[in-house]
Amino acid sequence: MKEILLAIHLEALPEGAFLATSEELPGLVAQGRTAAEAMEIAQDVARKLVESYIEHGDELPPALRAATPATGDVRIPVSLS
Repeated sequence: MKEILLAIHLEALPEGAFLATSEELPGLVAQGRTAAEAMEIAQDVARKLVESYIEHGDELPPALRAATPATGDVRIPVSLS
């Protein structure tokens, strides 16, 4: 199984939640109470979207087709008290 790094846009919402979307994977929308939760949900949504593309024989979005295996620097959410 090939793993890639998917670009996620994380936005803090006025009510305190976080919204995660991705230009690389249309349809990916996830909301969580924390940044970490939103990213975790986004990862699950991304996996299900890709599975749906494959199951239906649809071509993956260009950014996913051209993606190289996961390697490099990423940022992770860390809570500060």
